[in-house]
Amino acid sequence: MTRRTDSPREAAKAERRRQLLDSAKRQFARFGFRAVRLGDIGRGAGVSGPAVYRHFESKEAVLTELLVGISEYLHAGAERIIAAGGPPARTLSDLIDFHVDFALTEPELIRIQDRDLDSLPEAERRSVRRLQRQYVTAWAGVVRADRPCLSEEAATVRVHALFGMVNSTPHLSRRLPAEVVATQLRASARSALGLG
Repeated sequence: MTRRTDSPREAAKAERRRQLLDSAKRQFARFGFRAVRLGDIGRGAGVSGPAVYRHFESKEAVLTELLVGISEYLHAGAERIIAAGGPPARTLSDLIDFHVDFALTEPELIRIQDRDLDSLPEAERRSVRRLQRQYVTAWAGVVRADRPCLSEEAATVRVHALFGMVNSTPHLSRRLPAEVVATQLRASARSALGLG
């Protein structure tokens, strides 16, 4: 049986798509979804505006790929960590590391999510919200496994508080050393969940 590999043309197309998404991410985060045109995204990736249509049918399609894509990534990452079946405290520590790494590497997506989620088409917005609820529910389940005395509501509030803290802080990494921000975020997140 022969192993299928991507042709150089397919690899180049995938790379161009990644460049367009990176350009969109930077520009949406800086200027807001409504202020950016497809031509701006293309120029940011070194292609003409019409060439963007070979990859995306609309600006909304670009936003959908960014926001649905990151929601799917977070949900799948949490499921993978939880499925490893470690003790709840260890699982929470791994979830914290996973989320802090996300927040420090994707601050643009956090900003876009906060500001431009309502610009998604309704079905895609519902998909993002569903994935987010599942992500929170997965975390809250592990919090309750570690702290059985907590109600589901209390665990959910703790998880939301942790996300609010972690997601708002990475912008500091532009002014402070990233390793200091990461270390302090992890320590603060552990404290928020009552971990030692």
